[in-house]
Amino acid sequence: MKNYQQLGDNFQAPAPYAVASGGAALVGAVVAFASVAAAIGEEIAWVRVGVFNPVPKAASQAWIAWTTKIYWDNIARVFTSTSAGNTLCGVAASNVGAGAGETVGAVLLTGQIA
Repeated sequence: MKNYQQLGDNFQAPAPYAVASGGAALVGAVVAFASVAAAIGEEIAWVRVGVFNPVPKAASQAWIAWTTKIYWDNIARVFTSTSAGNTLCGVAASNVGAGAGETVGAVLLTGQIA
């Protein structure tokens, strides 16, 4: 096959804003994690599928693993269980450390396209 490029779990794209290595971002219509630190506009590899832990989460929420849908809040740049105005990206991957008041949690990014 001559038109196959790569697996779709990772992709190359410019950073929409400055991001640290392992930092999450909304890249076009996909929530993904940066493979390296990048300045705005710098082309890097992004990872859009897998379990990531720890990730920043909205502290006011309790997540129940595998049953809580998780969204990316691109304004606050945190994962949240609030759907309104946010981008669906996966589910909670663990309830350890994901209680109300906690600022980190674990997510399974499932590769949704917004």
